[in-house]
Amino acid sequence: MNPHSLFASAAINIGLALIILTLFSIFKKQPSNAPIYYARRISHRHHIHFHQSLSLCRFLPSVSWIPRAFRVTEDEILDSSGLDALVIIRLFKFGIKFFIVCSLVGLVVLLPINYNGQDDTYQSYHTMDSFTISNISPGSNRLWVHFSCLWFISFYGLYLLYKEYDEILVKRIQLLQKIRHRPDQFTILVREIPFCSEHKARGCCVDHFFSKHYPYSYHSYQMVYKGKDVEELLSQADSIARKTEDLRERPTTNNCKRETLLFDGSREDSVKISLHEERLQAFCEKIRQLQHEIMINQKELPVAFVVFKSRCGAALAAQSQQHPHPLLWITEMAPEPRDVSWRTLAIPYRIVPLYKIGVVLAASLLTIFFAIPVTAVQGIAKFEKLKKWFPPAMAVQLIPGLSSVLTGYLPSVVLKGFIYIVPFAMLGMAKLAGCISKSKEEIKACNMVFYFLVGNVFFLSVLSGSLLDEIGESFNHPKNFPSHLASAVSAQADFFITYILTDGLSGFSLEILQPGLLFWDFIKSHTFGCGTEKDPYLYSLPYFRIIPMVCLSVLIGTVYAVVAPLLLPFLVGYFCLGYLVFINQIQDVYEIVYETCGQYWPYIHHYILVAIVLMQINMIGIFGLKSMPAASISTVPLLLLTLMFNEYCKKCFLPTFHHYSIENAVENDEIDAKSGEMEVNYEDVINAYCSPCLRPVNFLTSESSSTQPLVSSP
Repeated sequence: MNPHSLFASAAINIGLALIILTLFSIFKKQPSNAPIYYARRISHRHHIHFHQSLSLCRFLPSVSWIPRAFRVTEDEILDSSGLDALVIIRLFKFGIKFFIVCSLVGLVVLLPINYNGQDDTYQSYHTMDSFTISNISPGSNRLWVHFSCLWFISFYGLYLLYKEYDEILVKRIQLLQKIRHRPDQFTILVREIPFCSEHKARGCCVDHFFSKHYPYSYHSYQMVYKGKDVEELLSQADSIARKTEDLRERPTTNNCKRETLLFDGSREDSVKISLHEERLQAFCEKIRQLQHEIMINQKELPVAFVVFKSRCGAALAAQSQQHPHPLLWITEMAPEPRDVSWRTLAIPYRIVPLYKIGVVLAASLLTIFFAIPVTAVQGIAKFEKLKKWFPPAMAVQLIPGLSSVLTGYLPSVVLKGFIYIVPFAMLGMAKLAGCISKSKEEIKACNMVFYFLVGNVFFLSVLSGSLLDEIGESFNHPKNFPSHLASAVSAQADFFITYILTDGLSGFSLEILQPGLLFWDFIKSHTFGCGTEKDPYLYSLPYFRIIPMVCLSVLIGTVYAVVAPLLLPFLVGYFCLGYLVFINQIQDVYEIVYETCGQYWPYIHHYILVAIVLMQINMIGIFGLKSMPAASISTVPLLLLTLMFNEYCKKCFLPTFHHYSIENAVENDEIDAKSGEMEVNYEDVINAYCSPCLRPVNFLTSESSSTQPLVSSP
């Protein structure tokens, strides 16, 4: 890729970002768009003020959302959205802090050395290679500067990782104390409960077992029941209830019909409402009948939620082996009630590994098949090779500037378009893996998406020039893998610059604009939803999509920090824009549907550590290619130190994220005992884990509509 292609990509992405952000600043001021841009605030009953109708201010672009994002503090995010949302913001702040320092080192120290690295008079000034380590002559002592920068960047990255891990661990412990009244701190999930042949049930086994082994801390239990038929009826009844509510709202808000037809329309709607209410009544009676049959026939699953009188008792039971047979009485801390994945609790624990293997195979097949579009994308990026494979492509050169757009902008856009659907596909697979909570499903999806992106977007992109030859050579001679990786990575720096530009400028801009929701809202408002009151378009914060994509950018920037320092300033802009966008999205748009108290950070820590290790392996190969065996060998201790640091963090921090420590549990129990709140807490827990199929139903009560409007303009 020549500089013209890179400039074309930068110009297109910057221009699109400015246009999109300008449109966003205008659209956000329109009251009709409040269900899109203020979905979370509306759902929380926050009042939103807009400028007077048709005033000039409403149609002028502004940047007021940017200083507002900078004013939001971490404590505000923690209080309003929780530690999981704060972890995403800390990830962007980590990227800003890390790549600002790397950019200073790269631009001030490495870039001049790379540019003047050739000892002979010939230099490739017409390519981007003149700014990379590829421009350094083999055996040059200037490579020791790169060696020193490699050690500095590695140690700085490890220092930031340690500092972040430690600070988030402290915030996790503080948050656990703040939310100590949550039901999950008193509850454990028990699976593989034996069947009592005497009483023909499992519930009596639960009560007998825990009364015997935990006589002073055990309180009660809640069995999980089979209720697929009831859940289907509940879904149908809920759909009818929503239609009924829409019909009730239509007479007061429908302005799309003529006034002469309003009376007839209202009469017709009244008839429909009556019919829907009769159907709802029938559904409710059928549901109650089935619930009664479930309780009489004791359609229990071998799963129960067991409640303890203290957090300490629950923590001890969750972290202990209950039976000599390891596949009986399996216990773990229960997820919070809103986080429970009731569907997967019906999967027998013994066959969960088969589900996990199936998910891994499906994800692997998706990764393999994805090699086809990635290779095609690289064929577009490498225009010289494309002309050899496909001679008609030479016609592109007849149009001035088109080849620069084709090779500089199009490949990254096509690749980004292909990988957009990957996180949703992986989340669908993760839901089949037998996870007990929605948060664990998203964490598993995060892992699968990240390694998918590393395998396809990174490795396949850098090796796709001679993909089969490189892979075959790596398997036949694994010791030469660093050299093969180094030669391929150096050649792909320009492509990843365009990828970062597209993912950052265009990707984050489209994230904040929400064009899909705007289009859907426009269609809905002018067709079947005409005249009805708009509900907020409320979606949960997509950790499974944000974290892997951002961590891939961290990996790309880290690997290229020493190789191609010209990439680093683009990454600083990437993380700054991402920080602003997701502060806005977390505050105004996305809903928080669960709180794991920061359990995403250990995985982020691991992803960044993988990036640092890949950087070091890549530099070992580059030093070998550049005839610097001493530098290559001297990098091996750095790699070993990094791996030792990883093991230290696993021992020092990771257990506290996976378990509820007894010390913290006892401290929280003592606080409640002094205030007299302990008994109140565990007495209310048992109803929180009632199976959805047994919860009381009443779809016939309509909420009062006398509340004040949430969106107004003077």
